[in-house]
Amino acid sequence: MRRFAALAAAALLVLSTTAAAAAPGVPELSGDLRTHDPALIKDGKDWYVFSTGDPAVADGTVQVRRSPDGRQWTTAGTVFDTIPAWLRTEVPGVSNLWAPEVIKHGSTYYLYYSASTFGSNRSVIALATNTTLNPDDPSYRWVDRGLVHRSVPTDDYNAIDPGVVVDAAGTPWMAFGSFWSGIRMIKLQWPSGLAVPGQGEPLRLADRRVPPNAIEAPYVVRRGDWYYLFVSFDFCCRGSDSTYKIAVGRSRAVTGPYVDKLGTPLLQGGGTVILSGSGSMAGPGGQSVYDGWLAHHYYDVQANGDFRLGLRRIHWGQDGWPRVT
Repeated sequence: MRRFAALAAAALLVLSTTAAAAAPGVPELSGDLRTHDPALIKDGKDWYVFSTGDPAVADGTVQVRRSPDGRQWTTAGTVFDTIPAWLRTEVPGVSNLWAPEVIKHGSTYYLYYSASTFGSNRSVIALATNTTLNPDDPSYRWVDRGLVHRSVPTDDYNAIDPGVVVDAAGTPWMAFGSFWSGIRMIKLQWPSGLAVPGQGEPLRLADRRVPPNAIEAPYVVRRGDWYYLFVSFDFCCRGSDSTYKIAVGRSRAVTGPYVDKLGTPLLQGGGTVILSGSGSMAGPGGQSVYDGWLAHHYYDVQANGDFRLGLRRIHWGQDGWPRVT
């Protein structure tokens, strides 16, 4: 799942200054790269990455990093000073907030994030809003907008890992899910950014059909007449032993059905892998996409399996399928 609660308890409170290896389409990164489940976005001239919270920092709330060029990264604080009290009631034992997603609509930034505990689907996806991402702006203030969606142990899905896409008609949709019955989707509404009431059971987008159904971290991108569903396969949060990999499918409709490059439905275990572990990089996943860039985390084998931010340029082939370096 897009979180590092298990790892954070072990150690590693020192900021990383290890740079990613440079290659075409892979910028050399430096500074504070200790980012898990990155949500990449730009406001003005600066780039921002929102990420899963470290339980040792600001009560485990969502962390923010900033860069003037997408390469040199520094900490920019946290979204909240403490986890909102209502979330502790909804999810007993929550120690940090997971897998944020940031999207701009009009003049407002919408931050979606999840609260859960390891191995449980008693989970919540929540929302906060702001009018700027620049913490130096006098108007900078994250406002808690409350519950978007929840799952409970009687559900067959897990309400974490939100990823929001706006369809061709301007309607927002939120994909989410981790293990259980795989990737699901609900419809949102503007300007609240909250779920449309009375939808019934969430739509089904992807399912590996093999226990333990190791698929999560959905992110949907609209490009031309296609919608692309990026997901993470297999297991994160195991340091150098992580087996995460990034796969993709596409559909003509935001609600699916999604198929991979071979035509296999993602609801039947399909998914074309576009990035997996290699060299000192283990378990890339927890992805987001912004302005032609794929942001992800990975585990650095040369740094005792600590996690790092990765950025890769997406190349679109003549066949319409994405590739990354």
